[in-house]
Amino acid sequence: MSDAPKTDAPKRAASPEIWPDAKPYWEAAAQGRLLVKACNACDQAYFYPRPLCPFCMSDDTRWLECSGGGEVYSFTVTARAPVFQVPALITLDEGPTMMSAIIDADPASVAIGQRVRVAFAPTADGQPIPVFRVE
Repeated sequence: MSDAPKTDAPKRAASPEIWPDAKPYWEAAAQGRLLVKACNACDQAYFYPRPLCPFCMSDDTRWLECSGGGEVYSFTVTARAPVFQVPALITLDEGPTMMSAIIDADPASVAIGQRVRVAFAPTADGQPIPVFRVE
């Protein structure tokens, strides 16, 4: 086993402000499911959930449950010894790219294009947020 430091889930990150339009997203996260929005007019999936499609401005949208898989689009390593965190942009298999964090990984082993899978970490009030683990 490597002596390299491991990343960790955010230590009780601040709780998200839950807007009414995104409430189903946060309810799904509490159940361990990841949702994004998809547009019925142009068939594009997008993140962050909002009522209007950012591609065509249609309000004819639906919730789309994600597989939980994706790949690292970009990342950085932050360190406040002894804790290392890896904030990352993750491109979901369904298309959208979202900002999150990679947990339970040696920061030196994280790479662009690497496959990851969603997990959920609790925040200060217990509301889970999506984070990712290397597959």
